[in-house]
Amino acid sequence: MKLLQIDNSQGFFLDKDGQLVPINKLDKNHLLWLVDQSLDANVEVTFDIFDAEKLQNQAHQIIYKSVYDKLTALREQRKDFVDTSERLYLADYEKYRESI
Repeated sequence: MKLLQIDNSQGFFLDKDGQLVPINKLDKNHLLWLVDQSLDANVEVTFDIFDAEKLQNQAHQIIYKSVYDKLTALREQRKDFVDTSERLYLADYEKYRESI
């Protein structure tokens, strides 16, 4: 699934309804969904590589580059992030399991 796309000199993101939305319409709910998709090991996600030449709108350039950089870094560190969060909750799980 392609989460970020450059088309007709504009940046777009895929929303949870499967619609391409201009990147400047991105809000916190959209961003949270994009992060969830990027972290989901069962979902194969792709992004168009940031290219300032292809994005004519300066606002789209700034937003797209920021989101692209963060999501690709998150995707690369997904395993470490998941392992760390599982270890964090494992200690609490063990603690409460013993008290039952």
